[in-house]
Amino acid sequence: MLRKSHPFPILALLLLATLTTTPRSYSQAKYQYIRMGNPQDAVAKTTPGYALMGGGFDLDEAFQWLCDKAPGGDFLILRAAGDDDYNDYVNKFCRANSVATLIIPSREAAADPKVSQIINQAEAVFIAGGDQARYMNWWQHSPVRDALNAHIAAGKPIGGTSAGLAVLGEYVYSAQGDAPDDDGLASNQALADPYFSRVTVRRDFLQIPLLHNTLTDSHFAKRDRMGRTLVFLARIVQDGWSAHPREIAIDEKSAVLIEEDGSSRVIGAGKGAYFLSVQKPPQTCTAGKPLTFRDIAVHHGTTGSEFNVRDWKPKSAASYSLSVVEGLVQSTDSNHDIY
Repeated sequence: MLRKSHPFPILALLLLATLTTTPRSYSQAKYQYIRMGNPQDAVAKTTPGYALMGGGFDLDEAFQWLCDKAPGGDFLILRAAGDDDYNDYVNKFCRANSVATLIIPSREAAADPKVSQIINQAEAVFIAGGDQARYMNWWQHSPVRDALNAHIAAGKPIGGTSAGLAVLGEYVYSAQGDAPDDDGLASNQALADPYFSRVTVRRDFLQIPLLHNTLTDSHFAKRDRMGRTLVFLARIVQDGWSAHPREIAIDEKSAVLIEEDGSSRVIGAGKGAYFLSVQKPPQTCTAGKPLTFRDIAVHHGTTGSEFNVRDWKPKSAASYSLSVVEGLVQSTDSNHDIY
């Protein structure tokens, strides 16, 4: 026997469930959005800042700093894959209106107007680790990129770890050809042939003025990435992108917190951060031949060190230089090894 429906009580119950259930998950075929906290967006005053995290372990202090740049606002975690495990973690540090994860797993998803709207309404954005090839393949030259650049231009804070750090600089190692969850291109492969097929550097993604002309890299000393990063810098010069590129390379368990005026400090329990700058062009940077590239200036900042990325001047960091001679990296200062 069919029963006559009673729409008002049922709708009321559904509305009540929607308002009281947390976290809230809004799933589409193209993207996934999982939110906890207030379902209505807030408008909060923000302070610009950039949290560059080296990966490996999440640093409570870095997330607290990022949250404090957007008190009472909506904190958004961006991913290309994965789940919402950051929501509970970030919510511990934030005086936030909401904490949410937005998973954008394709170019189709990146083109969805709702995705851009979600990013536009966030006061703080954090790009999680994973595979930067996905970020570059799916988000570059898309409305996601445009929304992120609008976020930055509006003076809102942004941060990233591991792959999320790799895409913050103007120059990005795009990890093309690397298998997911692989450590990626090895230093000895790149040094032996700067035009090896897996040496893939791209640009034209994010536009953070303080990271203009800068490459960002993660898991640095832990995964022995100095050799390959010198190849990236050599290629940037050799391919005519910049005569004097810079790099901020951060080790696991470390982070660099950059203020609006360019002042920054190194935090964490890792080996810190390396601020590199190119003084002269490579001597040999051609396909099939080992790299020769001399006099790259290095400032190594351990925990507590300060460095101004606008002026590119250390306040408290060890300074030395590196050279590559026929594919071998060597320090020109006997007081410092490569790292």
